[in-house]
Amino acid sequence: MKSIFRVFSYLRHYPGLATAQLFCAIGMTLAVFVFPNATGYVIDKIIPNPSRHGDFSYWIVIALLGFVVKDGLNSVRIFINNIFEQKVIFDIRSDLYAKIQRLPLQWFDTRRTGDIMTRVVEDVTNMERVLIDGIEQGLMAALQVIGIGIFLFYLNPTVAAWATLPVPFLAIGAWIYSSKGRDRYRNQRDAASDLNALLHDNVSGVRQIKAYAAEAVEHRRFNDFSDLLRVATLRMMKWWAIYSPGMSLLRMSGYVLVLAFGGGAVMRGELTMGDFTRFLLFLSLFYEPIDRLNSLNQMILSGRAAADRVFEILDSEEEANSREGSMLPSQIDGHVRFENVSFSYQDQPTLHGVTLDAQPGQTIALVGSTGAGKTTVLSLLARFYEASSGVVSIDGIDISTLAKSSLRDRLAYVTQEPFLFNGTVRENLQLSKRDATEAELWAALEAAHADRFVKDLPKLLDTNVGERGVKLSGGEKQRLSIARAY
Repeated sequence: MKSIFRVFSYLRHYPGLATAQLFCAIGMTLAVFVFPNATGYVIDKIIPNPSRHGDFSYWIVIALLGFVVKDGLNSVRIFINNIFEQKVIFDIRSDLYAKIQRLPLQWFDTRRTGDIMTRVVEDVTNMERVLIDGIEQGLMAALQVIGIGIFLFYLNPTVAAWATLPVPFLAIGAWIYSSKGRDRYRNQRDAASDLNALLHDNVSGVRQIKAYAAEAVEHRRFNDFSDLLRVATLRMMKWWAIYSPGMSLLRMSGYVLVLAFGGGAVMRGELTMGDFTRFLLFLSLFYEPIDRLNSLNQMILSGRAAADRVFEILDSEEEANSREGSMLPSQIDGHVRFENVSFSYQDQPTLHGVTLDAQPGQTIALVGSTGAGKTTVLSLLARFYEASSGVVSIDGIDISTLAKSSLRDRLAYVTQEPFLFNGTVRENLQLSKRDATEAELWAALEAAHADRFVKDLPKLLDTNVGERGVKLSGGEKQRLSIARAY
């Protein structure tokens, strides 16, 4: 339950909302006592006594007011709870995204984009259900069960003991279901994540799939992953199909016990008809929240599996603080030197004792076979990865001593396969300089020989380039990437 407690730890930031919700829950619990007590009083004191029939309307109004107060407080509670829950979910999503931004590139190298998206969107939403139902149903149900349980023993301890006899068995059943359920729900979330990851890959690579006429093959792969999700979900639902009716049978046995022993008490004169009726009404209010707690148990298991996957990211080791270290001087020449640099990627040696010297103003080309480590050299210069040994320096300054933010702020990076975000030309250019003026944007475009085609776009700088720049040609995307670097 550690993950669930970590979810609820976010609630401490909003003590006012938590207090207001608790106040509403307590008020609602007290309001549910009105109707059964009014009914018992009417049956015992009003109906048998003709001289008090004039009070009948008064007690009807009291009973109605009990429901008005209960449902009025419920409306306020739902409103408060939704504000509460959305604030907490916003905090969790914000923390998760901030964490993802701080993770090293090696972490992304071993993760699928679709899986990460599933955790940020779907798994956080499942955690949200724990907050909604955990607060709404859990708090209300617990208060109602405790309050009504005490009152039942006050009415008649013997009948109350028989009425609550199934409760220990309900608790044991819930414990057995919960103890065996974690893996089932985790497998279902993992299967859903695998399916989403495949779907993301296939949508991103739809041109390649069509180019190689691989639609049928990919459809079969999709069906295979979808079938794994189906099996995992059915396995989870099979246990619920046994658990839910079993819990219902135990609850209903409580009503039978009250009918048997409560009815016997009435016939022996130990219990009035009004108290017996009150007992039956209170018993329905006693077992109804227990039923909600059983449903909540299933939601908590699902939320726990989702929370485990979310906190798995939040607990991942971060990239070294990008702001720790010294700053590059404001004026640099740009003399880059690698001295006997080696690097291994996941225990796979990639660079061996590389030494190179790039003088300011030089254009340097790295030539080598595929996999020789040309891209890795640039990744080490940007400190996307850290060299296993050797020194990489700029103007004689070891870059390992620099704050990564200071280093990367002075580097322009253009990849072989250009990447553009789904936004406007202006937004893509301003990624590297948020406060760039209109003149600076056009100057960068002109330097990259991209100004001509941008002037022909429908909305010039405010034209949307589509996902990954799909609305532009390959050359146009490359030029925009170069302009962004400028």
